[in-house]
Amino acid sequence: MNPNLQTIEALDDTYVLHTYARSKVAFIRGQNATLYDTQGQDYIDFGAGIAVCSVGHANPRLAKVIADQAQNLLHTSNLYYIEPQARLAQKLIELYRQDSDFTDPMRAFFCNSGAEANECAIKIARLFGEKEGRYKIITLESSFHGRTIASLKATGQDKMHQHFGPYPDGFVRAKDIDDIIHCVDSQTCGVLIELIQGEGGISPMDKKKIQKLASELKARNILLMVDEVQSGIYRSGEIFASKLYGINPDIISTAKGLAGGVPIGAVITTLTDIFQAGDHGSTFGGNFLSAAAGIETLEILREIHESGALTHTIESFHQELDNLLQTFPHLFNHKVGIGLMCGLSAKNETLQKDIITAALKHRVLVLKSGKGVVRLLPALTISQEEIKEGFSRLHNALNTIQA
Repeated sequence: MNPNLQTIEALDDTYVLHTYARSKVAFIRGQNATLYDTQGQDYIDFGAGIAVCSVGHANPRLAKVIADQAQNLLHTSNLYYIEPQARLAQKLIELYRQDSDFTDPMRAFFCNSGAEANECAIKIARLFGEKEGRYKIITLESSFHGRTIASLKATGQDKMHQHFGPYPDGFVRAKDIDDIIHCVDSQTCGVLIELIQGEGGISPMDKKKIQKLASELKARNILLMVDEVQSGIYRSGEIFASKLYGINPDIISTAKGLAGGVPIGAVITTLTDIFQAGDHGSTFGGNFLSAAAGIETLEILREIHESGALTHTIESFHQELDNLLQTFPHLFNHKVGIGLMCGLSAKNETLQKDIITAALKHRVLVLKSGKGVVRLLPALTISQEEIKEGFSRLHNALNTIQA
């Protein structure tokens, strides 16, 4: 018998801190890009747990690996060697280097989330600049880098800084890519950017400007740090969006889709000897369960990428987005994003909210981003049938909205 939504809601209200504005639905099972609620109703999931469920819900290959690993070892801590962690690091770095002339040595660090990955990146940059007294890190307006105290300060959105101070110093906000170099001074050690701003409106950066920035930073011995927590793990169509932009950052942080729903974060860096034992660590990071899940997730995604299936999915999805844009010009301004990190810019924030609410009523899940963007982050394994059904429901939802 399925649990009752009202019972779940009452338990949550009584015992869980009220940090989330939850929609009034609870899901109990899923299959690829389809979710089922407590009443057995199906929903097409265009959110994938905010880009986390990269290989879909209840993926049989991932489920088997998780079950098999659970029967052997879940965790021993990083006081001992962890074979799947080492193999995951190898796989992540080799996939990044694939079809590239980039051969610099790299190493990985594993943690539990994107915020933790960015904390590690910040520590690497600070350690890199320590001898010369360089500690400042430049970030961009509208950026989002996490909810820890340091990553929150790195986030370039004033609304995120209303509480929790005082914050650590050393973070400088640039207006845009062109402004970054003007913000550099003798104490700058790194620049942390998203190539596609996830919470800032699914806004891709200009490729030529990014390449110019990368070259200028290298000439000044300043680290280029790319936050690929959301854009990484094939969401852009490549293992990392950095490959699409033709750059090789000194540090890449990632998380979300890396283990298909099992919590994990990672940093890969060319600064292979930056840390000594004890400089950084994580109790859970890269344990047997998350690393095994990460290996299988990467293998599934590698296969659909190399077969061309992912490209076909992206093309189909964007064609549907273009159709919506043409059909509802009174609701939307333009399409945004790259790959399956995409969406539509609504005319205003009121419409954005109305669209997300109407979509839920029509049993299709979409997300908010920035000031007006309706964000779509489906599973990378979403089927053509799920794409068609999801956009059909979204079309019906949009027909109910008065501009």
